[in-house]
Amino acid sequence: MKGHCLCGTVRFTCPDAKEIGACHCGFCRRWGGGPMLAVHCGSEVDFEGEDHITTYASSDWAQRAFCRRCGTHIYYKLLATGEHFIPAGTFESDDFELSTQIYIDNKPGYYAFANETPMLTEQQVIEQYGPPGDPAS
Repeated sequence: MKGHCLCGTVRFTCPDAKEIGACHCGFCRRWGGGPMLAVHCGSEVDFEGEDHITTYASSDWAQRAFCRRCGTHIYYKLLATGEHFIPAGTFESDDFELSTQIYIDNKPGYYAFANETPMLTEQQVIEQYGPPGDPAS
């Protein structure tokens, strides 16, 4: 799959995936103004224009990246595994299906998705995936 930032300076290729997850944690909502809808791309992502990517250590276990030219969010990356979660809207294809929602107990009441998906609370995410994700505060 191929994607790019708004200005096209940063481009990437990653393995094919059809499922996106929604994260309702406070960090994702603050970062993007709403839930993060991301594709789990694993660690095999190739980037072009890497000198235009700026990273921010949003926690001890993850970093977030954006294009320093146009500000597009490029990825959320787990440091321990190198796994990238890339915003669905940056891909050239939109052939995705919402498959899961996490930090559902942190979701504000002003939006809801109609899709029926598995939903995990903050505690369930921590228990299931080991090192905690971004705190919801």
